Amino acid sequence: MMAFSTVLTSIPSLYFTKKSKNLHSPIRCLSSPSVSVSSGQSNLTQFDLKTYWATLYAEITQKLEEAIPVKYPDQIYEAMRYSVLAKGAKRSPPVMCVSAYEIFADNRLAAFPTACALEMVHAASLIHDDLPCMDDASERRGQPSNHKAFGVDMAILAGDALFPLGFRHIVMYTPPELVPELRLLRVIAEIARTVGSAGMTAGQFLDLKGGLNSVDFIQEKKYGAMGECSAVCGGLLAGAKDDEIERLRRYGRAVGVLYEVVNDVLESKLMEEEGIERHQKKRKGYVSLYGIERSMEIIEELRTKAKNELDGFEKYGDRVAPLYSFIDYAINRGFNVGRLMTGVGLVAGALFYLLCCLSPIDMGGSNPENKTPLVGCDSGFFESSVIRFLGHGVAQLIQVHDDSFLRRLIYGF
Repeated sequence: MMAFSTVLTSIPSLYFTKKSKNLHSPIRCLSSPSVSVSSGQSNLTQFDLKTYWATLYAEITQKLEEAIPVKYPDQIYEAMRYSVLAKGAKRSPPVMCVSAYEIFADNRLAAFPTACALEMVHAASLIHDDLPCMDDASERRGQPSNHKAFGVDMAILAGDALFPLGFRHIVMYTPPELVPELRLLRVIAEIARTVGSAGMTAGQFLDLKGGLNSVDFIQEKKYGAMGECSAVCGGLLAGAKDDEIERLRRYGRAVGVLYEVVNDVLESKLMEEEGIERHQKKRKGYVSLYGIERSMEIIEELRTKAKNELDGFEKYGDRVAPLYSFIDYAINRGFNVGRLMTGVGLVAGALFYLLCCLSPIDMGGSNPENKTPLVGCDSGFFESSVIRFLGHGVAQLIQVHDDSFLRRLIYGF
């Protein structure tokens, strides 16, 4: 039901037939752009979005792991974790929330509970969005949709449980010394508005029942709402002024719609090139209404609109860099977040393995025989404090590739 949800593993490039005359691009991320953007700005700040995103991805994913432990009844929690912790998740809403927060404030930990809640709400909306009675999608985030893995009944319950869990997480874990109660109430009201009948629910309804004349409304509510909410919540937590909140609102909405229109164009091109028919129910989007050429013009307009909104934050300098880079990433897709985290985990695991081979580890006591390389050690020891040091990426890889090269690499067999 939200933007930031589609992962295309093999995508064609986007090429614009016309260059916009008034594009502002004060920040350029260090990805590999597939679209060249001309700019009258001479002093561009290089921002490493890849590293920034990877760091936040690992931190937020760890918090989500802790926030949704498996309890009784087990299957509900397993279904919730299945979607929230899916390896293909990009964590775009929480990353945008933290990025907006850091424009105005310093301690990002204050934004983490809301960031996690946004991911829970995002996952819940996607679970319901994929149901046979909705968009009837059989795959999400590189794995079978929740209802394909757990059944329609359990998928509905998992989504129902994630929505209130997000609100509870904000209230229970936001540091009161960093975020006053009034700000917290505004954040909760913002998320409630976004997921309700004035937001994504309205967008989903018209996507199911509305005509093609509803496309603008559908795009704004079904896809723009999540980007809008993510950026606004970050600003609210940090105490941004009302006019700054409205800038974030317009920026987030534009990026949310931008991301979806690019997804639609890339998917349409890919399916056309490979002769693939869409098995998902027909969506009402700009490509289906206007075609690819006009959709490309809309992408350019949305990019310009989003960057113009950020120009109003010029006094904050490089603090705005992540939000600028999101715009280019929405179009260029210069890196894949899931693959990036896999690479980080693999490198960390390989380095740790080499260190273990070279340096005996004290396993306890004074007996020299207790000092042994970790090659061949059991997983219980590996999953102790050492795994936390290496980061969440390695833990994910061990879980997914239990009998693969990684297991042999780390455990020595």
